[in-house]
Amino acid sequence: MYVTNGRNPSQYPNFPFGTPFVLSCAPHSFLRSFPKSVHAIASFSWSALSFPRQAYNPNQADKFALCLPSSPLKPGVTFLGDWPFYFTSFPNHDLRKFLSYTPMIRKTSKSFGYIIKLNRVLVQGIKIPLPLSKGSPVGLSTLKPYTALRSDIYKALIEIVSEATKNFPRVNAVKPFGLCFRASGPGSRTSYRLPDVDLEMDGGAIWTMSEGNLLKDVGNGVTCLALIDGGSVKNAIVIGTYQMENNFLFFDLKKQRLGFSSSLLSRGTSCNDFNFTLVPE
Repeated sequence: MYVTNGRNPSQYPNFPFGTPFVLSCAPHSFLRSFPKSVHAIASFSWSALSFPRQAYNPNQADKFALCLPSSPLKPGVTFLGDWPFYFTSFPNHDLRKFLSYTPMIRKTSKSFGYIIKLNRVLVQGIKIPLPLSKGSPVGLSTLKPYTALRSDIYKALIEIVSEATKNFPRVNAVKPFGLCFRASGPGSRTSYRLPDVDLEMDGGAIWTMSEGNLLKDVGNGVTCLALIDGGSVKNAIVIGTYQMENNFLFFDLKKQRLGFSSSLLSRGTSCNDFNFTLVPE
C-alpha cells in the first residue's frame, strides 16, 4: 500500500507503522477456489473490521475505488479514500468526471454486502419485458466470476438477446453459459456486433454492459454470453467480476451511493492505466 496524489504512488505506506490490525485464522478449505498464490482475504464490506476502515484515516475510511483488470498479467488498482484519480490515458482528467451515481441500500447494520436498485433493463435502448418490480435489488460480488440473474429474468433476457443475435452462428452452449456462438476464426470473437445491455438504476443512471463485458472466449473458436442462470437467488441480479472489469467503481459509504463509469474501454483507457512508477517523497 502506498500514498498517492492520484497520479503515482509514493514509496511510503499510507498508515503508520505499528498500526494494529484485527486478523482471523481460517481453515485452508476456505481458500480452495482461489489461485495458489492467495494466502489471505481482505474484506471491503460495510463492516467496521473491513480492510479500508482498519488501514486508513478514519475520516476517509468510508470511501474507496475499485478498478479490476481484464488480464491477470496486468495490475488493476484500488484507492482508499476520496482523491482525484488519474490514469495515464487522461493525465489531466479526474476519472470521477466519468461517474454516474446510484444509491446503495443497507437494510440493517448487519447487512455487509453492497446492494443497488434496478428499475429496468434495456437492449439497444429498447425496454425488454422482464419480470422486475421497480427498485429490484442488485448485488455486487467479487466472489462471483460472472453476473447471475434470477431464472425468470435470465430466461426473458436470453430470449430477447437470442432474437437480437439470430444471425450469429450458434454452437452448443458451454457451461456455465447458456448462449454461445461460433467465432469468425480461431482465437477471435464473432464478427457480429453484440448489442449493449443497459441496466437503468434507481435515480435513472444507466450502467452499460458492452461487448467486452458480455462476451467470453471459451476456446476452440467459441464465444459465449457471459451471463448465467442464478436460479432462485435472493437478489434479482448479482453483478460478478467479469462485468466489473475495466469499470471504475467508487464506493461512497458515507453518502451511501455507488459511482460507476461503465466500460473504460469505450473511453480509450482501462484499469491497467494507472501509473505505478514510484515517486520518492
